[in-house]
Amino acid sequence: MPCVRTLLGLLAALAVGGAVAFLGYCLYFDRKRRGDPAFNWDAGGSGGTGLWDPEKNEKLQERFLQEVQMGELWLSRGEHRMGVEHLSNALLVCGQPQELLKVFKHTLPPKVFEMLLHKIPLICQQFEANMNEQEYLEDDPD
Repeated sequence: MPCVRTLLGLLAALAVGGAVAFLGYCLYFDRKRRGDPAFNWDAGGSGGTGLWDPEKNEKLQERFLQEVQMGELWLSRGEHRMGVEHLSNALLVCGQPQELLKVFKHTLPPKVFEMLLHKIPLICQQFEANMNEQEYLEDDPD
């Protein structure tokens, strides 16, 4: 019986230690995030929406899911070009494109994944063009 008590005590200590480590992790990254000059709750005064806009994030999530679903639909129909087009759009709006590429590498047929990899430079050009257009629209006094 002493073995069971010792084991339970050890497990409890590990659980508490894990919780403390997780809390420390959260506090460290929260401090790091708040200290980042790019992080700003209220960009441009009280009328600005800031960098974190829940409505915009929700729309991006919806667009991401829609593009992934459309990509899967076209791929299931054997239309690889259209499937890759939609999956590349999903990469464009994804918050973690490297992680998404890892998922695609393991889930897509090699031929389709290669097509997607060849499309990445075009995705980057499209992203830059979108960012430049957005900056132009924000700088426009009209």
